[in-house]
Amino acid sequence: MMTVLRHVFAVARKEMRQVRRDTRTMALVLVLPLFFLWLFGYALNFDIRDVTLAVQDRDGSPESRALVAAFVESGYFSLVETTHDEAAIRRVIDRNAARAVLVIPADFATDLRNGRSVSVQAVVNGDNANTAGTVIGYLNAIVRSVSSQLVGEQAAAPPPPPPIVLEPRIWFNPELKSSFFLVLGLIAYIATLIAVVSTALSIVREKERGTFEQIRMAPLGTMSYVVGKVLPYLALSFTSVLVVLLAGMWLFGLPMRGSWVLLLGTTVLFLVAALAMGLMASSLADTQQAAFQIAALMSVLPTTILSGFMFPISSMPVAIQAATYLVPARYYLAALRAVVLKGAGLGAVLVDVACLAVFALAVLTLAAVRLRRQWHGT
Repeated sequence: MMTVLRHVFAVARKEMRQVRRDTRTMALVLVLPLFFLWLFGYALNFDIRDVTLAVQDRDGSPESRALVAAFVESGYFSLVETTHDEAAIRRVIDRNAARAVLVIPADFATDLRNGRSVSVQAVVNGDNANTAGTVIGYLNAIVRSVSSQLVGEQAAAPPPPPPIVLEPRIWFNPELKSSFFLVLGLIAYIATLIAVVSTALSIVREKERGTFEQIRMAPLGTMSYVVGKVLPYLALSFTSVLVVLLAGMWLFGLPMRGSWVLLLGTTVLFLVAALAMGLMASSLADTQQAAFQIAALMSVLPTTILSGFMFPISSMPVAIQAATYLVPARYYLAALRAVVLKGAGLGAVLVDVACLAVFALAVLTLAAVRLRRQWHGT
């Protein structure tokens, strides 16, 4: 028995020495739990706060301003724009400048003073069914609160009708189908998973097998090698996006209201950014295990948590919101929802497309520099 224990401890000591020598694995073991604690503790917030709100006040009276103030003072809404332009409603919703637009009618104050019930319209962006449902609940609660203050402590029987009635209009997803929201998020997730992880593993596999050194000796440039390695995964990722999108349209009735050219062009740009992340992960790892861990840490987890796929970005702390700008899926998902559900054109998604292009170029450059050094053995 003692002999067996000595053998076990000898193997364990040998394995521990190897683990200590692998500084990258040690760093992941120590840093990863703290990163998860920070990410899940702060980013995973199911409470929806600071909902962006635009107001079209056609009345401009003290009563209408008091209603707007009630929304802002509730702590759930953040006023981003006040307009008298009818076309502005579509513009702010298309560009995600506001999650909801409150439309106050011209005779708002007059009707209230004369004891007539007033209908206030709320246009809500329905591209995220869960958020839209919560926003409508907030809007109704605040309108009911203001109405009860106007009615006062009347004990009339029957009770008077509410002075203010909310009429919600849900754009782009009137039935609040969560499948629309989930299918589009799944497209970004699957594309990221295939592009980043597969690319990282394919190059590191060459290093483990020793074929990377053989390829270096061939009359082949770094760029030719990299492009040849990533092209199959670009095709696979692009095919997976099309399959999920078409299946979503067939199975769940997902609409396609925008341009196919814009959608597919944005998809290719996003995949280039994802492939660049895979190249970067491969340049940082020497084993497939380490490459998978780095790739997952760089892409899969941020795509799930920080892209707006599962949790609204506006409800996250400011520091976490700043971190979301480093996640390419944030821009792709915003453009995807805008084109597919809203029928938005290039002008509405130009910022997201530009950010994707900048991200792809920056990460490609960094990955190319690192791989070129490894290619030349420096």
